[in-house]
Amino acid sequence: QVHLVESGGGLVQAGGSLRLSCAASGRTFTNYAMGWFRQTPGKDREFVAGISRGGSSTVYADSVKGRFTISRDNAKNTAYLQMNSLKSEDTAAYYCAADRVYKSALVRTIPNVYDDWGQGTQVTVSS
Repeated sequence: QVHLVESGGGLVQAGGSLRLSCAASGRTFTNYAMGWFRQTPGKDREFVAGISRGGSSTVYADSVKGRFTISRDNAKNTAYLQMNSLKSEDTAAYYCAADRVYKSALVRTIPNVYDDWGQGTQVTVSS
């Protein structure tokens, strides 16, 4: 099991930026693809971005392409989500998740395949 802890959420004005971090511990970080998801009350958890084990492949939801950037530092066992040009519709609880994959370039977007989840961090964008 990978233990994940998110940080970096908060309140920001529309057009602003935030950087979320996800610190991992417990297992070999490079065995896992990492994903960021978000959820608002009454809605299903939504894929935001994902990154492969080595960081060579990334996938983004259409709604965040060109504004969000996912990255990882395997030496620090940490994944990041840089969020720019934030909009009110980005308001949500953001979760990082770890996906044990065997293909180095694989990034999956379905929440149910992810093995471990963080506790979430709230992002609120005021308009």
